[in-house]
Amino acid sequence: MLGRAANGVYWMSRYLERAENTARLIDVGFHLALTGSSKDSQHDEWRSVLTTAGLIDDYEAIHSDFSGPQVFNYILRDKDNPGSVLSMIEYARTNARVVRTSITNSVWEATNEGWMTLSEMLSRPVRETNLGEVLTAIRRTGTLVRGALEGTMLRNEVFNFSRIGTFIERADNTARILDVKYYVLLPSNAWVGSNLDNQQWDTLLRSVAGNRAFSWLNAGAMDPREIARFLILDGQFPRSLVFCYEKLRSNMAGLAKEYGCETSAHEILREAGTRLHQLDVEQIFDQGLHEFLQDFITKTNEIGRAIAADYRFTE
Repeated sequence: MLGRAANGVYWMSRYLERAENTARLIDVGFHLALTGSSKDSQHDEWRSVLTTAGLIDDYEAIHSDFSGPQVFNYILRDKDNPGSVLSMIEYARTNARVVRTSITNSVWEATNEGWMTLSEMLSRPVRETNLGEVLTAIRRTGTLVRGALEGTMLRNEVFNFSRIGTFIERADNTARILDVKYYVLLPSNAWVGSNLDNQQWDTLLRSVAGNRAFSWLNAGAMDPREIARFLILDGQFPRSLVFCYEKLRSNMAGLAKEYGCETSAHEILREAGTRLHQLDVEQIFDQGLHEFLQDFITKTNEIGRAIAADYRFTE
C-alpha cells in the first residue's frame, strides 16, 4: 500500500475536502457581499475570501478589481489559477484513477461522476444567477464520495489514508477561516462586550457548516468567545480542531496497527494533540488567538509533511 497507492487515496480525499471547503467559503463571501453597505465593503469581503483561500497574491498579480463574478470565477475555473476548484476536482479524479483497484466501484463512480458534472458546469463562466447551483454541486460531490467511502470501504490502510487526508485538510481549513474571519468581523482586540451583528457571526459559522450545531448548543446566542471555543475545542463538532485531531489520531493508530510500528508523524501528532486537549479558551485568548491559530496551522502542515515522508509519497 505504501507509495503510489497511499499517495493517491490521501490526495484524492484532500482535494475533495478542499474543493468542498472552498465552495462554502465562496457561498459565505457571496452572501456577505450582497449585504455590504458599499462597493468597497463588498470588495473587502471578496478580498477576504481570496486571502482565506490562499490565493490573494496570485490574484493580485493579474487582477486589480475585486468584483464578485471576477473573483468567484477565478477561484472556481480560471485557467490561470492552478488552485481553482476545477483543478482540485481534476486532481481528485486523477488520483482516484491511479488507485482504481484499491477503491470500491461506488467510490470511483461518485468521484468520476462528480468530475463529469463539474467539468460541464465550469466549462463556461459562472454567473450570479447559477452560482448557487454550482456550489451545491461541488458540495454534493464531496458528500457522495465521503458517503461511498464510509459505506463501502474496508476499514484498512486505504480507508485510513483517505480519512487522514480529509482531516488534515479540514483542520487546516477551519483554522484558516477562523484566523482570517475573526479579525475581519472583530478588528478590535477589546472584543469583550462588543456589539456585533448576529448575521456576520452566522456567516462565519456557515463557512464551516456549523451554524445549526452552534445554535443547538448555545440557544442561538452569538458570542465571540463561545464561537472560538466551539470551532477549536468542541469534540462533538466534526469540523472543530479537536475533532479533526482526534480522528487523525484514530486513523494514524490504524496505520500503526496495520504496519506494526509508529512513525515520526505519530509522535508529532501525539504532542500536538496533547497540547490542544490541555488548553481552554481562556488560555488561547491569553496566548493570542492569531498566534495560537498560526502555530496550529504550522503544526498541522508539519504533520502532513511527516506523513508524506514516512509513507513515501508526495503531492
